[in-house]
Amino acid sequence: MSDAPAITVTDLVKTFGTRTVVDHVSMQVNRGEIVGFLGPNGSGKTTTIRMMCGLLTPDGGTGSVLGHDILRDQRAIKREVGYMTQRFSFYEDLTIAENLSFVAGVYGLPKGAVDDTLEDFGLSSRKRQLAGSLSGGWKQRLALAACLMHTPQLLMLDEPTAGVDPKARREFWDEIHTRASAGLTVLVSTHYMDEAERCQRINYISYGKLISQGTVAEVVRDAGLTTMILRGGDLSAAQTQLSGRNGVDQVAPYGTDLHVIGRDGPALREAAQAVAQETGATVHEADTSLEDVFIQLMGASTDNMQ
Repeated sequence: MSDAPAITVTDLVKTFGTRTVVDHVSMQVNRGEIVGFLGPNGSGKTTTIRMMCGLLTPDGGTGSVLGHDILRDQRAIKREVGYMTQRFSFYEDLTIAENLSFVAGVYGLPKGAVDDTLEDFGLSSRKRQLAGSLSGGWKQRLALAACLMHTPQLLMLDEPTAGVDPKARREFWDEIHTRASAGLTVLVSTHYMDEAERCQRINYISYGKLISQGTVAEVVRDAGLTTMILRGGDLSAAQTQLSGRNGVDQVAPYGTDLHVIGRDGPALREAAQAVAQETGATVHEADTSLEDVFIQLMGASTDNMQ
């Protein structure tokens, strides 16, 4: 297997009409990595992934996926990449086995591939069940099986756990980590912060622009935020008094706590301590969470659809 990155793209651009939905995005994914792709709805995640997997042609930029040029070798990329969309895209009036047989035919897989895949993903006992009757978690498992049955080197997942319960999400991620430990490279877009934290590196895109990259620890560090927590007292009054105060960028209730976040650490601490004293709350500094950074980056970005 080559040591070259699985994905290298530089200055990717995609426009629809007058809207630039992907604006000079550059990214690298090394082989064997699980890399997260974060961003709000409409940020360009899906469009970027579709360009990488050969389903859309970029209007600008260059790149390679598994050694194939994204402008010239789209057919080769599609055959060597597994792509799982955020919506269930299989035939609901066919059984699990029939859906997998269809996929096997598309890829020209040998006889026995369907049975092997059913066994590998624990689907054998349900192979005659109609796909439309499956729960969200089982639909997800079928979709993953179909994406991996041709043994791709790279798996691209577009919000794969939307609409499934926490247990199914946990099992899905355990499966992804097992496959990655055997050499599979994974790029996954997600809205869930706990899922992002299971990735080795993350990329944050907002309104078409890639604005942060690195490990979770690096992204949180580079955001330069301070977080103070108020507890007890009159937190409703504290929230009202802190909103818009100098140094305060975010004020958010979390159960019986009030999280206060901002870029200007000294001003934030002064405001939090003063309001805590006025409202009878205790106050202490805490680690900034990835969700705090996510909200901060969203608020600092300009909507390209305005």
